[in-house]
Amino acid sequence: MPRQNGKNGSLEAVELYMLVQLGLKILHTSHLLTSARKAFKRLLHFFGQKVNDPNARFPELNAMVIEIRKTNGQEAIVLDNGGMIELGARTGGAGRGSSFDVLVVDEAQEYEEDEQEALKPTISAAPSGDPVTIFMGTPPKDLSERGEPFVRVRNNAVTGKNKRAAWVEHSAKGDVDKMTDSELAEFVRDLRNAADANPALGIRISLETIQDELNEFSPRSYARERLNMWPTPTEAGKRAFTMWDDLAIDDPDPEWPIAAYGVDMNPERTKVSIGVSTFAEGDGIHLELAADAPFDERGTTALVEWLWERARRRFPIVIDSFSPARDLLEAPLKAKRMNVFILGAAEYTQACAGLHEAVEKHPAISHFGQEHLDLSAKNTVKDQIKNRPGSFKWNRLSLDVDLSPIVSVTCAHFGAVKFAKRRLPASERKPRHAIVG
Repeated sequence: MPRQNGKNGSLEAVELYMLVQLGLKILHTSHLLTSARKAFKRLLHFFGQKVNDPNARFPELNAMVIEIRKTNGQEAIVLDNGGMIELGARTGGAGRGSSFDVLVVDEAQEYEEDEQEALKPTISAAPSGDPVTIFMGTPPKDLSERGEPFVRVRNNAVTGKNKRAAWVEHSAKGDVDKMTDSELAEFVRDLRNAADANPALGIRISLETIQDELNEFSPRSYARERLNMWPTPTEAGKRAFTMWDDLAIDDPDPEWPIAAYGVDMNPERTKVSIGVSTFAEGDGIHLELAADAPFDERGTTALVEWLWERARRRFPIVIDSFSPARDLLEAPLKAKRMNVFILGAAEYTQACAGLHEAVEKHPAISHFGQEHLDLSAKNTVKDQIKNRPGSFKWNRLSLDVDLSPIVSVTCAHFGAVKFAKRRLPASERKPRHAIVG
């Protein structure tokens, strides 16, 4: 539901029941430490400030308390029936080494994949034998890595893919993705839609507040923040390339000169993808996978030799600085004084933007229609860079997508644009003349 509608009050009722009646162990996580501390203080209202607290408002609950930890970032309440709740901010290492029955993900619109990887296993061996995850939040601002697990959970719930999920949502009825700007502007001004989305309207939230927000927010921001309207489930994680198939060709000219190579590996370093760019007719650039094959680190020497035989010191070899391939290849390639370029974060986002532009907006590339490359491209999404509006890098639509092929041709394309020199055909070269002094 939208903000300030009392999500945490609903959650308190659930957590109290799980603690007092069921004796479950709960890990309550928030995006910010301040939010976790607020939740802890609200629970202390029920259980008291300490063991045997004479001022406890609910003595029967305080009588169950055997420990209250108030260490900053490690707040916890432990009960004599085995129930326990720990509260804290999420980090990549949060919760590791502990087992809980229930994982609470508050502010789930900020939940990221590395946090999911760290926290989800904490309930894999739930003492109760029946692990539960509770997500609470509002629609993420951007469909990117931040909030991606939350979007995925909702999509699977509302489409029926996950038969074990219960999804409760207060939102306006409508499909924001199918509305024109004028239709959306009219839709948000209908206060009946605000009433549908805000169960606390007239209680915690006044009609005047709603009207002020309506005049201050853009229609799309208002739809997200106050009407709790999500993108269409099939649109969530929208694919980066819609024109990819249109740029496939069957007969690339074998005489097109090589421009650059791009190299990437999967995170496990069990597969290597090598993209190659060539200068096509006019200002066009042609992209192909030169290799997409299994890899063993013991074969690093053979891979270096493969690149040496084809690139020598003539053609740029481009690698993303965060690629698993960098650690294995940068030193040996540079030892041969090959033309190696390692893309920092800023250059890599330029490379992603450049390929997106060349495919979607002003088509300036072609490709060979290779299965692995096509599959990778069609399941690539734009991952917005935090605090850098408009900048993005590639991410994958789902965890079973291999990004290496699209990353390798992205690097190869950037190499052609920035580092390679387009050589004119012999017929277009200007004849050289001797200079007589």
